[in-house]
Amino acid sequence: MLGGSMAGMFVARVLSDVFTEVLVVDRDALAGVREGRRGVPQGRHAHGLLARGQEILEDFFPGFTAELIAADIPVGDLGGQVRWYFDGHRIRPSDTGLRLVGVARPVLEDHVRGRVRAIRNVTFVDNTDVIGPVATAGSDRVTGVRVQGRGPGGVEEVLDADLVVDATGKGSRAPGWLASLGYGNVEEDRVKVGLAYTSRRYRFDVDPFRGDMSINPVATPANPRGAFLHTLGGGLGMLSLTGILGDHPPTDEAGFLAFAKSLPVPDVHDAIVAAEPIGAPVTFKYPASQRRRFEKLTRLPRGFLVAGDAVCSFNPVYGQGMASAALQALTLREHLQAGIPDPRAFFKDIAKVVDVPWEISAGGDLAFPEVEGKRTLKVRMANAFMARLQTAATHDAGLGEAFLRVAGLIDPPQSLMRPSMVLRTLRTPRTPAGDSRPEPGPRLRRAA
Repeated sequence: MLGGSMAGMFVARVLSDVFTEVLVVDRDALAGVREGRRGVPQGRHAHGLLARGQEILEDFFPGFTAELIAADIPVGDLGGQVRWYFDGHRIRPSDTGLRLVGVARPVLEDHVRGRVRAIRNVTFVDNTDVIGPVATAGSDRVTGVRVQGRGPGGVEEVLDADLVVDATGKGSRAPGWLASLGYGNVEEDRVKVGLAYTSRRYRFDVDPFRGDMSINPVATPANPRGAFLHTLGGGLGMLSLTGILGDHPPTDEAGFLAFAKSLPVPDVHDAIVAAEPIGAPVTFKYPASQRRRFEKLTRLPRGFLVAGDAVCSFNPVYGQGMASAALQALTLREHLQAGIPDPRAFFKDIAKVVDVPWEISAGGDLAFPEVEGKRTLKVRMANAFMARLQTAATHDAGLGEAFLRVAGLIDPPQSLMRPSMVLRTLRTPRTPAGDSRPEPGPRLRRAA
């Protein structure tokens, strides 16, 4: 198992049910790490685990949500406790039964790794670089990986394996490895978004959430600047400002505040202007969404699979990466029931898993006129209807819930296009409902 991030943990959990021994290899130190690390550069920014991913996480690790609650990590409702704003107007809130966890990505990973470490047949091999796969003489099967410990005295060695799964993320070298073994080039789909996150943590004297989990003015074509302000519990919060196509949130104090003030709602700026910042703002740049089409290769070696962002890396504002990785791990579990998976069959099924979130994120990005890409009739119609539905959802909480179920990968996008849903959408006023913003919260007590 290559990669110790969330995708790697999901895969390791599935492999542990089948194999005598599972080795998790990662270049970083992993034990007890609860801060951003080099191998996960987006870890210092706002993250969300979509509703379907949360369900799978609980399936893989029963009692996991209760564990987070016991650790004083906020858990709330995706619809009833999040202020979702589109073009400055709030979707009407309602309890959906879909969970949202208010936790920083490194802390979530640490809890998941703790569960995986507790599995008796899983061993972590961290601080170790993967040099490349080892294959049979005819390259028809991968039999292990060549690795080397980092730091002084690191020794190169071969780890034999019946199955190697690469979950090393967007920077995975799997396409190059396959080409060097004689399997040709992997096709890629790319959507250039030129996104950047600039993030900072805060300690609040006055509670800006008032029982909510997050305040999210979502970027739209009319208002392409966005933000995610999440509670971390204990009077702490994390703000990630987002901008696309080079309009990136700055890291200087005045510029950061000015960018927050330019958002179509005042909630975010009002929350941070008098709050105590913790550390300096940090930026993460994301040039393009990327989908690797392993399923289109006519030949593949047995004993080697790829999962997570190494297959498909989505524009992170949609929050789909971890949930997609969890769905891919479920697919792997199904294939393992018949033994070592046939790679072509596995990648064909993975493509079906990726299709829906890719359609949502890549199609949504093409709603921005400046984003390059082919806008099919289906994409244009879907984006026009989605804008109409988001307006309708400011009046009708049921439409907002239906939208969040699709965005959370619980229901398929086609569920929004049922005649009853279309009619319900079109019958609502074409102008957004008036917003009712909560009053400023009470002053928070700080620990002495």
